[in-house]
Amino acid sequence: MDLQKLETELKLRGFSQRTVESYVYWNKKFLEFCSKNEQDVTEDDIKKFMAEKLSNVSPKTVILIKAALKFYYDEVLKKNIVNMKTPKTARSLPTVLTRDEVKKMLESVKNQKHKLIISLLYSSGLRLSELINLKVGDLEFGEKIGWVRSGKGNKDRMFLLSEKMIPDLKNHLRGMKNDDYIFQGWEGRISARAVQKVISVVAKKAGIEKNVHVHTLRHSFATHLLESGEDIRKIQELLGHTNLNTTQLYTHLTTEQLKKVKNPLDSL
Repeated sequence: MDLQKLETELKLRGFSQRTVESYVYWNKKFLEFCSKNEQDVTEDDIKKFMAEKLSNVSPKTVILIKAALKFYYDEVLKKNIVNMKTPKTARSLPTVLTRDEVKKMLESVKNQKHKLIISLLYSSGLRLSELINLKVGDLEFGEKIGWVRSGKGNKDRMFLLSEKMIPDLKNHLRGMKNDDYIFQGWEGRISARAVQKVISVVAKKAGIEKNVHVHTLRHSFATHLLESGEDIRKIQELLGHTNLNTTQLYTHLTTEQLKKVKNPLDSL
């Protein structure tokens, strides 16, 4: 089983390492399932595999599997055999913290590095991968901005630096070179798992009962900006969303304007 051609094509087209690994993994699982060479695979084989997966993986994973197989068999091998429809996924709204809950998290953390991690995630809307890959040279304190280099979709984008956290951030970076990672760990940069653990532990310590992850701070950043009346297209740019529809998900999360609606019963 040689999926090198698939891996090469994915990398040439600029897919993230995570996507490369997922697509290769599911194509490998499919070939193990049907016990065939890629060239002998039929549409029926793919339908059987997809039908089997429908009963034991989530709808989101089903969509991922279909995308992985379609890319390989239709895009790379030009067989055009991945044509079945998959169930639509229910779009659940992400968890968002209130401003008070964010404040509680920041007040409950004593470790300065951990406080900076939480502050930067919330004040910039960075993804986890973007945070751990940040380097000293990516920050422009004079302009109060930073740069995500080769983010999702292999694009650079600007993010905001909070005036409130700049002094502590400068202090944290003292003696570091432009090429150094801002948050360091055993392997040069802090690991994704370490950041996730920081967020989980601090949220629990702050008494927050919601299921809080790194992405929760990104969701909160976007929602709070919308509640403050910021233009949705500016938020789209700051989040690095290609499609405005993705950003518009946050319009369903804003509660401040809804709270101002006068209840008709109170008018009687």
